[in-house]
Amino acid sequence: MKLLTKEQIVEVLERFKKANPNPRAELEYVNPFTLLVSVVLSAQATDKSVNIATAPLYKIADNPQAILDLGEEKLVGYIKSIGLWKNKSKNIIALCKKLISDFGGEVPHDREKLMSLPGVGRKTANVVLNVIWGEHTMPVDTHLLRFCPKVGLAQGKNPQEVEMSLLERIPDEYMVQAHHWFLLHGRYVCTARNPKCSECILNDLCFHNEIQ
Repeated sequence: MKLLTKEQIVEVLERFKKANPNPRAELEYVNPFTLLVSVVLSAQATDKSVNIATAPLYKIADNPQAILDLGEEKLVGYIKSIGLWKNKSKNIIALCKKLISDFGGEVPHDREKLMSLPGVGRKTANVVLNVIWGEHTMPVDTHLLRFCPKVGLAQGKNPQEVEMSLLERIPDEYMVQAHHWFLLHGRYVCTARNPKCSECILNDLCFHNEIQ
């Protein structure tokens, strides 16, 4: 597996920075709790579908107790348009109960505690830590898992291997924004099918550039 040099990685990041200085999560949220719920809902679903479903939900229920007061049946009414809604609704209810019983209703600022919540894995915990508290985490979803090894930013065959590789190779000053840049690039430019190589700002560095 070919890897970019440290100098080339900085060049990649500087290009992303110039093109998009302040990248943001595309999931819409109003507080740490609603971001957590939205990330749980986004598994095997698009951010757009989650935003459509949660916009009316968060107007009436934006904290764990409000979700529990709403109840699972009414919660399902809001999220039924999202894939895997049955399991997700059960996880969100259980997540809310645990937040109240174990963490005083607040989203914990700790990866292991976040991962103790139903439906919350390492990627979801990393998203919350990065987006809410600006921690230097690297949430690896399907886009990063495909794009980062392909272009030579990281090595690994599973999310945690790619995460560890990126944490080792990405300079600290780029860590808060890096996963946003990589996710957006994988989602809209370096797509799994028909990558837009002619539009890619990395096409002179990429090992798989289809227009070379």
